Amino acid sequence: MARKQSEDLLRSVPLLGGPQRPESLITVLVALCANVLVAIAKSIAAITTGSASLVAESAHSWADSGNEVFLLIADRRARRPPDQAQPYGYGREAYVWSLFAAMGLFVAGAAVSVTRGVQELLHPEPGERFLVGYIVLAVAFVLEGTSFLQSVRQAKPEADSMDRDLIEHVLATSDPTLRAVFAEDSAALIGLVIAAGGLAAHQLINRNRRFLVGQEADPEVRKATIQALLEAPEVARVTFLRVEVMGPQMVFVVGDVDLTGDDNESKLAVRLRALEAKISASPAVAGAVLSLSAPDEPTLTG
Repeated sequence: MARKQSEDLLRSVPLLGGPQRPESLITVLVALCANVLVAIAKSIAAITTGSASLVAESAHSWADSGNEVFLLIADRRARRPPDQAQPYGYGREAYVWSLFAAMGLFVAGAAVSVTRGVQELLHPEPGERFLVGYIVLAVAFVLEGTSFLQSVRQAKPEADSMDRDLIEHVLATSDPTLRAVFAEDSAALIGLVIAAGGLAAHQLINRNRRFLVGQEADPEVRKATIQALLEAPEVARVTFLRVEVMGPQMVFVVGDVDLTGDDNESKLAVRLRALEAKISASPAVAGAVLSLSAPDEPTLTG
């Protein structure tokens, strides 16, 4: 009776035995599947968007996937039965392979991230298709969250049985696979939030950069400007037009126009200056420079 009570007590303590190993294996397998799917999705998004933050995130996810392999090895080798060489079993091997996983978590991902960051600073690439990046980050958050919840599901009953809070138990548990998966997923979720912020900042900076170096106005604005010029009684046709953004709701107009009539050069110059002044009178126009069109230039229609 006393022996049975002792065995029951041991089974009730997660640190010492019982169902801990199968549950740890499930936790690692869920984390591995989630990380592989996330790594594939992030890699596709990084190639599509050219975002440095997504490149770093994909590197971390591939590193995490490799770490899960170490944790699977740790679980498998730690569960080998005792033999003459190890009469108390091979449970301590879990700590060796978990150490490799921990090194991979911080070294491999960090090295790729720093390298990519330096490359982006030295040779910046314009980002595009930001919506793809946001979608992938959202999917990754769901997958990583699923893996994180599995580690919580494993840790919570164990923590409750020992009157510990969740974080305290994860830090104190003798199961290194649980601690590794919990730490990886926590870091991954935080990283995804940071990556989303980085992607948003990249998008904002990229947009402002285009305006700083000279961004042409929206096609609808250009079309409306051509239409306004053609409606002017002194303009016969427009052959060239560039409407460049100069500030918030402010543009600069450069164009070639063919004026009506057959005036001599001096009168045409006066009429061009008058037309420029007329265009510049609009509060949305910072200035206008117009030239005469050559006879053989094609006409713009909008």
